[in-house]
Amino acid sequence: MRFQPHPDRRPALVAGASSGIGEATARMLAAAGHPVALGARREEKCAEIAAQIVADGGEAVAVPLDVTDDDSVRAAVASAEESLGPLEVVVTGAGDLQIGLAHEMPVEEWAAQIDVHLVGAYRVYRTVAPAMIGRRRGDIVFISSDVVAHPRPWSSAYVAAKFGIEGLAATLGLELEGTGVRTGLVRPGQTLTGMGMNLDQKQTEAMLNDWIKFGLARHGHFLRPENLAAAVMAMISMPPGAHMRSVDVEAEGKLTAPVPTEGAPA
Repeated sequence: MRFQPHPDRRPALVAGASSGIGEATARMLAAAGHPVALGARREEKCAEIAAQIVADGGEAVAVPLDVTDDDSVRAAVASAEESLGPLEVVVTGAGDLQIGLAHEMPVEEWAAQIDVHLVGAYRVYRTVAPAMIGRRRGDIVFISSDVVAHPRPWSSAYVAAKFGIEGLAATLGLELEGTGVRTGLVRPGQTLTGMGMNLDQKQTEAMLNDWIKFGLARHGHFLRPENLAAAVMAMISMPPGAHMRSVDVEAEGKLTAPVPTEGAPA
């Protein structure tokens, strides 16, 4: 059985599309011709973005989506497919950030991070994968993090969740072999998004000082959400039969002036 080319119409669902990486990804998908369903708990924000996409000539709808709720996930997928058709692309990056030393965080707060980042991603996968397998095609992209390679203090729940995402994706890659369905990981470095902007200032200062102490904050430059959206686009645009399993995206440090060499004009 041969791999078939991507269909002309490839509807997409982006979980966590109300801001940051999810919003940038939804906009870039739409600009490339994908009909897009934007899902998040902030449905009004998704609706605003979807309206802007439509005004720019794209096709988009907003769907309420809480990845911590099974019924909400199933309803969001059903609504997206009713509006746009069977989903060909799914990007799951919904989440928030709570920080604290592991021995001080309330258990329920720590567990909530696992639920939204890891179990939430699994809920989305479990809902969309069977139909994709039946069609013998589809792309599911998980947003991971460079904390998997470089764990950071004050972020134990977030780090554990992203380790879980990586383990999940690795296992799915084995289970999906031969189905035509592809899963991939995009690992952002430090990115300027709304996530974490509501954190306690004193806690954040203590956290950043610890990061510096362990060499985990090399410079103050941040990625833009569009940088990660570009990585998602590269992944899902691979022709069928090829599989981009992971992409690491890091912010460049400050650009320095070239050092003059002997004999070179000043």
